[in-house]
Amino acid sequence: MADTATKGSPDTATDRMTGGRGTEPSRSQLVTEEGRTRIAEGVVAKISGLAAREIPGVHSMGKGVSRRIGQVRSMMPGTTDMSRQGVSVQVGEREAAVDLDVVTWYGQSIVDVCDAVRRNVKDRVQSMTGLKVVEVNITVDDVFVEGEQDEEKEPRVQ
Repeated sequence: MADTATKGSPDTATDRMTGGRGTEPSRSQLVTEEGRTRIAEGVVAKISGLAAREIPGVHSMGKGVSRRIGQVRSMMPGTTDMSRQGVSVQVGEREAAVDLDVVTWYGQSIVDVCDAVRRNVKDRVQSMTGLKVVEVNITVDDVFVEGEQDEEKEPRVQ
């Protein structure tokens, strides 16, 4: 009978990568004998915001007031990072929870968009940080209708 441990079988390779624990790669171990890795909430928020925006059907993120402030801020030089807008996170030693406020395009299935956002955020955060994402809560704050852009109105008084 052949010794599979010396042949480099998938089980043995996986055990070597994970310390004998199965399918999680060693890079996901945030607490090891050699030390601890802490991921800042801002990092998880930025990854989550970028991952949500990757999904077709997401027009923008944030509630009405924060979107307006973000639009004004984006016009100012040197303030182009809006990736955390509409994102709130809680990060522990091994887990993270994400809350998102999104605006979808009119005509898109909100359920499908939210499912895709949830999957992408979870996959991106887990693969990039090693944190287990325990929940991704999504609030759809608005539906964007093309042509309903913020049209400049003439002032009522002069």
